[in-house]
Amino acid sequence: MEQKIVVIGSGFAGLSAAACLAQKGFSVTVVEKNDQLGGRARIWQQEGFTFDMGPSWYWMPDVFEDYFALFGKKVSDFYDLKRLSPAYKVFFNEQEVIDVPASLEELYALFESKETGSSAKLKEFLKQAEYKYKVGMGDYVFRPSHSITEFIDLRFITESFRIQMLNSLSKHVRKYFSNPELIKILEFPVLFLGATPQNTPAMYSLMNYADLVLGTWYPMKGMNEIVKAMVKVASQQGVTFLTQTEVSQIVVENGKAKGVQTNQGFIEADVVVSSGDYEHTDQKLLEKPYRNYSEKYWDRRVMSPSSLLFYLGVNRKVNTISHHNLFFDEDFELHAEEIYTNPQWPSKPLFYVCAPSKSDKTVAPEGCENIFVLIPIAPDLEDSEEMREKYYHMVMQRLERFTGQKIREHVIVKRSYCLEDFKQDYHSFKGNAYGLANTLRQTAFFKPKLKSKKVENLYYTGQLTVPGPGVPPSIISGRVVAEEIGKIWGKSQKNAAKLSTTV
Repeated sequence: MEQKIVVIGSGFAGLSAAACLAQKGFSVTVVEKNDQLGGRARIWQQEGFTFDMGPSWYWMPDVFEDYFALFGKKVSDFYDLKRLSPAYKVFFNEQEVIDVPASLEELYALFESKETGSSAKLKEFLKQAEYKYKVGMGDYVFRPSHSITEFIDLRFITESFRIQMLNSLSKHVRKYFSNPELIKILEFPVLFLGATPQNTPAMYSLMNYADLVLGTWYPMKGMNEIVKAMVKVASQQGVTFLTQTEVSQIVVENGKAKGVQTNQGFIEADVVVSSGDYEHTDQKLLEKPYRNYSEKYWDRRVMSPSSLLFYLGVNRKVNTISHHNLFFDEDFELHAEEIYTNPQWPSKPLFYVCAPSKSDKTVAPEGCENIFVLIPIAPDLEDSEEMREKYYHMVMQRLERFTGQKIREHVIVKRSYCLEDFKQDYHSFKGNAYGLANTLRQTAFFKPKLKSKKVENLYYTGQLTVPGPGVPPSIISGRVVAEEIGKIWGKSQKNAAKLSTTV
């Protein structure tokens, strides 16, 4: 008899785990509380506009190719991937706007134009970043991080110094460059990792290799195309999907999960995998004796930022902006301080604008623009409609100034999304958007464990456990947990099959 596995949540980690487990011969059911699969990578459609509600950056294309290759497939079997050039645009002020080119030669020339001698330094910086990427993404991220013993070997200690595990990214970047604009370009990717450059290990300059060398890509028709592809692969492996099925309890008897209680009834399981919010699963779905961590533990975690988002359908084309746009026209350090050090609504926020209609005609009606605005904010703030509107007008006024166009009066579709929505839709701890901050004390074996310490057949996957936040790491997280389950429960499945044959 096939062993039954229930996967809670259908985000990237859940979909990855489900397909890999089904490929190993398990009977897998994915339960999703919302009416769409994909977790945060859902879509919202209104009046001819199609909005990606979650991730909008496609980095590390090799991770996606490697994942689909597990099933004998290629990315091109499912969606058309386009490399963006420029990769993104950075607005420092009305006179200083930089297009970050896809071409490395153009990138070296850009750096040299800003700081004499920096093109040679960038080559050296990226060579180091490439090494970190190959070591980090080729080895470290696939370690389950059950304990520190996985990392105690001479090679790891040597590599830790080479990849600068203990130095800060901020110091590392400044060792090579002094131009403030170049520094901001190199530091910005860690904002997606949920920590300041000062508190992020220099190891994460691997993100600069992912950004500047591997490139920024876009799946035509939107990021939800990745979800559709992963659902198709999982379905081909025999995975069953249940939407609008919310888990209210993981039923445990004598230290073993028997299944999950949902709003649609009880679902029996031999193994349970939670790809939903780790804190919610740990603190709300399990009785106290079976929780991995205490409330105090969770409250002390350094969370990534949350976001105030606006999905805007504009009935005119907007000049000046590209597909991806970063607005660094205000104080970078002040905004970071108001997220991490002294959490509050930001006084002068930086923000990000995505306009996929610049690359893709299918996401907006003809002559219109699809615009997604994101303001990083501290988690656990008070969220109100009045506050959302205040920040909408604050950033839109700046956007209108940079573009030289009236935009607000041309907005025909508008939806905001913030802390309370993250909590309501995803049970997101403190309304965070990206999981745990990737500080040194929350890296690898310091993260919440992927295997329950109290329930022998309960596992976790996703952005709050290893390897960390982001779409590629989440896909890898699903692969890692599937491997760990296969090692233990795959053996018992084979033994049961042998016993059945013998009888």
